[in-house]
Amino acid sequence: MRATSSLPGLHSPAAGFDEPFEVLNACHERVRRSLGLLQRLVAHVARHGADVQARDAARDVARYFNLAAPAHHEDEERHVLPLLRASADARLHEAAQRMLADHERIRTTWLALEPALQALQRGEIAPELAEAAQAFVQAHEGHLELEDGLAFPGARAQQEAAADGAAQREAMGREMAQRRGVKPA
Repeated sequence: MRATSSLPGLHSPAAGFDEPFEVLNACHERVRRSLGLLQRLVAHVARHGADVQARDAARDVARYFNLAAPAHHEDEERHVLPLLRASADARLHEAAQRMLADHERIRTTWLALEPALQALQRGEIAPELAEAAQAFVQAHEGHLELEDGLAFPGARAQQEAAADGAAQREAMGREMAQRRGVKPA
């Protein structure tokens, strides 16, 4: 297992905060890669134990899901959900409700997985690692597809249709960048 070749955030599509929906889409690619790394990590630990590669991969997965993923969910909850709720389309209202429920399920399953990853970083194998990892991966099933296929396009369309849509997009991108400590170009 080469954790360094699967580090979250590497080889991601470049997206600037002037296009905030592209930033959200790029985050989903990193989520998919980090979930894949987590699954490979569990298989690796079953074969090789808590070796250096396992400890490094556990650190990478934990770093992504402790830092970047919560910021991504906050982006969606602050910027995407209000746009969906403002729509006259009942499907978009349902998507907003499901996104919130999914975010809560993801947070809950992360709270069960994260201590097992911390243990692995110390060279210990928690007995709940495989089960907690599976639950965390399953919590994401359908979530990214819902957002990519319905929520993001619907929210973007709502924003673009607004009289101040360009200003909304700019403010959204600026706020997302500021929360991450990124200075405007």
